[in-house]
Amino acid sequence: MATTAATSLPTPSPLTKFFSSNPTSNPLQTLALQIQHNLTHQHAWTAIRLHTHSTITNTPLPRPLLSGLPPLRLYTHPDEQVQLLKEAEARRKAGRTKQAEKHTDAQEETDGAEPEGLDVQAEPEREWVLPTRLSERWSLKRLAEVFDAIELSPPPGAEHGADEEEGSKWRTTKRVVLATVDSDSTVVYYIVHDGVVKPRQN
Repeated sequence: MATTAATSLPTPSPLTKFFSSNPTSNPLQTLALQIQHNLTHQHAWTAIRLHTHSTITNTPLPRPLLSGLPPLRLYTHPDEQVQLLKEAEARRKAGRTKQAEKHTDAQEETDGAEPEGLDVQAEPEREWVLPTRLSERWSLKRLAEVFDAIELSPPPGAEHGADEEEGSKWRTTKRVVLATVDSDSTVVYYIVHDGVVKPRQN
């Protein structure tokens, strides 16, 4: 008598396990959870929160949104960019001055050396994330409904300090990170502003 070996089911993927630990029957919330998983494990975002109600009116949002902290700054206002470059140049000059004080022949070494790159320091900011599917059709009206329901910046988490709670003076326009998922689970991210913004300088 032939015996058939019992076949075991494949190990669930990390995404499947994540869905199992966050059960929901709402497909838009499932989409948001998929984006949350991608941001956490593929892009090193932290402090990600799911929002189902407006932070302004406390009414239900047109669709769930996420907010979180990326590892690096995603967008820098052009005027802030100029200031950051000036500050970085000032730090570089101050460093060279200290180096010259330590070494009498520092100037000779500097003259023959390649110019150093600027160390521009821009702290990351919390961002709104709008989960979508590539098959969806978006209009300016639908985007406006999302922007009308959110504040300029996402509410800070408990892990942030008082400085971050005040927000950046350069952040004057609402923006969201549009997270678009394709049928093969590929995710593409775009920054979308509410209205016209000053173009960035290269």
